Formats: sequence, structure tokens, C-alpha cells
Amino acid sequence: AAVALYQKQEFSQAQPILARLLAQYPNDFELNELMGLVYAGENNQNRASAYLAKAVQIKPESAEARMYFAANLVGLHQNARAENEFKKAVEIEPASYESNHNLGEFYIGEGKLAAAIPYLSEAQQIMPSSLNNGYDLALAQIKVGQFAEAKTNLQHLLTLQDSADLHSLLGTADEHTGQFVQAATEYQTAAHMDPSESNLFAWGSELLLHHTLELAIQVFDRGVQIYPRSARMQVGYGIALYSRGHYQDAIDAFCHAIDINPKDPRPYAFLGKIYDVSPLQAAAVTDRFARYAALQPRNGQALYYYAMSLWKASREENQTVDLTKVRKLLESAVTLEPSFAEAHLQLGILYAGERQWQQAAAQYRQAIRTQPGLADAHYRLAEAMVRTGERAAAQNEFQTFNRLHQEQVKDEAKQRSEITQFVYTSGAPAQNAQSETH
Repeated sequence: AAVALYQKQEFSQAQPILARLLAQYPNDFELNELMGLVYAGENNQNRASAYLAKAVQIKPESAEARMYFAANLVGLHQNARAENEFKKAVEIEPASYESNHNLGEFYIGEGKLAAAIPYLSEAQQIMPSSLNNGYDLALAQIKVGQFAEAKTNLQHLLTLQDSADLHSLLGTADEHTGQFVQAATEYQTAAHMDPSESNLFAWGSELLLHHTLELAIQVFDRGVQIYPRSARMQVGYGIALYSRGHYQDAIDAFCHAIDINPKDPRPYAFLGKIYDVSPLQAAAVTDRFARYAALQPRNGQALYYYAMSLWKASREENQTVDLTKVRKLLESAVTLEPSFAEAHLQLGILYAGERQWQQAAAQYRQAIRTQPGLADAHYRLAEAMVRTGERAAAQNEFQTFNRLHQEQVKDEAKQRSEITQFVYTSGAPAQNAQSETH
């Protein structure tokens, strides 16, 4: 009767029956185990623990009892003891799917992916038809860089069930093994099967990474229509539009992303690089940067972008700019982030515009110290040196500029690096992998 009540999840009715039986048979294994499971069903892990521990004491050779007790210990945040019980269950029944799977999942929960893989692999060998175990195994393999093994596993799972999740994960494995066409195909299949926000973003991101821009624009356009409140979708859309030369639409997309999540620094970073190409939107852009600076007054990047938006607005006809305010913002930015080379460079340019050559040169030197390959800083420093009579040293800086200018990475490659960083910090296609570097 108590078992029937437990199976119907009528835990409170099962308890008095089991209590009467335990009063007569306190050392019965089944009674202690079931009472522990009843309390666990009510999420009363403290009461459950005593009964489950006693069940293990009565029958230490029961792998199932040790797994129940281990799960209880996890609920009590006693993970070291739980790990020990899970391991003992595997020692007792090394050929058990449940024992291996549960220990693998425990390590997944602990973030110990490399430790989880052997047990999940063993469980998959024991039960090749297990989709959940196989998916978790493939995800762990991808996160530790075992891409070929993950692909083999996923290809087998797809013979059992054709699902969007499996295609998306296989696309991630393909991306990391350099099979970009196959990756795009897998992401496309996943997005067609399940046009979720994550699947559409993964497909669009893969196209963006490999510069298939027209199709990327179409995918992200669909994404922002279906998921208009997705900030990362708006940023991806903006990058695709900008890369194709649609600057005003790109700025609109970045502004939408900022309005959705004003605290996310990524859309500001992209907007800060491109918004001056469209003077018609200068006021709207400056408003976003002003809000960013107000939200994060101790963020040097926020102050820098606001300063630059105010300064660039002066290019408009009949537009005045408060250079004192710009200077104070830039000075605060470099104080908050002394290694912010671009902010030092721009502050130097502002000083140079005011003919404060010594101060300008000091800022250029600081920019060069933090970023020696910043060619423009060398050129501007050379100009300042000419103004202060240091002509020989200026020639050295001009020569350095010429060398760096010739060696400078092409804009397209730099842009690709920025796109890659955005994609991999937004959850696709790497799916927030913990161990990869890209």
C-alpha cells in the first residue's frame, strides 16, 4: 500500500503506514529506502537523509541505494560525500547504465567535464539508444575540444532521432573542425526544423563568420521579426548590414539592441565604430551613449563613446560642441582605464587641436606604451614632436608609422576578429564552450 501511494506521489499518506512498519521492523532495507524516497519526494532532504543512509548501511552492496543516497547528498550540498557514493555505485555495478550515467551527470553538474566523459561514454556503450546521455556526452566533448568524437556520437544519435538540437550541436562540431559548409547546413537544418531564437542566431552567426552576408542578412532579418526583443539578434543583424554597406540600417539595429538591453556593452562597441557614417542619426546615437555613460559612470568605455559621439557631432553644419565636456569625459576615461590606448590617442588629438603639444605627446606616448602597434599614435606623436622641435625623434616615429602601416592587418581581417568575438561571447555556434580559444 505504501509503495502504491509513493508511486501516485501521495507522500503524506504513505508516511504513517511506513512509520508503523518501521516501528516493528526498524532494520528493514526496503522500508528505510522507501521512507527516504517519500521524504525526498516532498523535498525534505534532511529527513530523507537518515533513512537513505541507513538503507545503505543495511545493504551496502546495493548500487541503487547508494545512488539514491548520493542524490540526496547533492540536494544537501554535500557533494564530496555524494561523489564517493556515486563512485561506489559504479564499483558495485560497473556494467550498469544508471551507475555510469549518474556519475557522469554528477560531474557535469560540478563543471568537471573531462571527468564526466569516461562515464557518459561507458553509459552510451551500454545503452547506445540513450539520446539524453548521448547529447550530454557530445556537448561535453565539444566543450573540452573532442570535436571528432562528438561528431561520431552525434551522427549515430541522428540515426535514432532526427532532431533540431542534434543538428545544431553537429553544426558546432563541424565549425570547430573547419567544415564550414557542413556547419552552415546543419545550422540551417536545425533552424528549419525549429526556428527558435538560438537556432536562427546560430545559423546567422555561422554565415556571418564566413562572410556569406546576403544570406546572413536574410536569416537575421527573419530572426528580428520573430524575436524583436532579442538583443543579440539585433546586434548580429547590425553587423551583417554594416558588413554589406547598409550603414543606416545597421545603426538602427544597434540602437534597437541598446534599447532592449542598455547594460550590454557589445552593441555600443560596434555602434562606436560606425555611427559617424550616417550623420542623419547622430542625435539618436548620442542619446544612447549619454544613457550608457549615465548608467555606468565608472566605465571608461562608456565615457569614451559618449565623448566621441559629442565630438563627432560637431561635423554637422550649425552644430556646436562643448569641447570642455569632451575633454573631461576623455580624461575620466583614461583615469578609469589607464590601458585604454584609443582613449589616450583621442585625448592627445584633442590636446593637439588646442595646440597643447606637450600634453598631446604625453597621451600619444601612453597610447603607444599600452598598444605599440597603434600606427596612428606614432604618426601623431611625430607631428607633435615636430611642433616641439624634436625633429630627429620625430623622424624615428614617422619611420615606425610607415612600417606599421605596411604591416597593418587588413580591415576585413580586423572586422572578422570583432565579429568572431561577438559570436563566441553570445552563445553561438560555440554554445558557450568553456575550454575553447578562438
